[in-house]
Amino acid sequence: METNIVGVGVSISDRFRTVVEEKTARIATLATKAQRLDVKVTHRSYRNGRVEDETVELTLVGRGPVIRAEARDGDKFAALDMAIDKLMEQVRRAKEKRVDGRNHPRGAHFEKGSGELTGIDVRPAPADVLHAVATGEIPIAGDDEENYSPVVIRTKNFDAEWMTVEEAVDRMELVGHDFFLFVDARTDHPSVVYRRKGWDYGVISLTTQAAPAEELAS
Repeated sequence: METNIVGVGVSISDRFRTVVEEKTARIATLATKAQRLDVKVTHRSYRNGRVEDETVELTLVGRGPVIRAEARDGDKFAALDMAIDKLMEQVRRAKEKRVDGRNHPRGAHFEKGSGELTGIDVRPAPADVLHAVATGEIPIAGDDEENYSPVVIRTKNFDAEWMTVEEAVDRMELVGHDFFLFVDARTDHPSVVYRRKGWDYGVISLTTQAAPAEELAS
């Protein structure tokens, strides 16, 4: 795994580089498909230089989603330790998700023995209904023929929630769904985040803007 170290407002000593190489060996052992680790150290001064701190940002790049972690401390070595611990936890969670995805695949599954369709919120119509549709003898639900459908589709309504794309991805992961509907707080566009292959994510947004929550309440 390649390691790149840069400093912003601070020089990177040989000792720090050596410590980074030693400690990031743990990451390479756990994240076997990682290709590159970017380490950024930023020195900041506040209140006319009286208060200083070091921020260490780690970015792990490889096959799959990019994993990031950040920590801040008055000592860059302590900040490095905290950032590595955070990154290791992120890597472990990502591996657990991949294992869970293989053991419990998402989406619809057809059970050959029972003939049931699982993993999807749509119930297939009974055989007699399908036969009636095929022969033109469509049963009418009440008197409204246009509203009839041989497939029962479940409908849910939710209040609009404003959040960032990153927050929407986290909410989607927490509820265990393959998509999540929200209003992008940066653009006010109704949007959907969804899961793609390889643990990547996508975003679909409408060009129209949603009214802010305070306007809806008034």
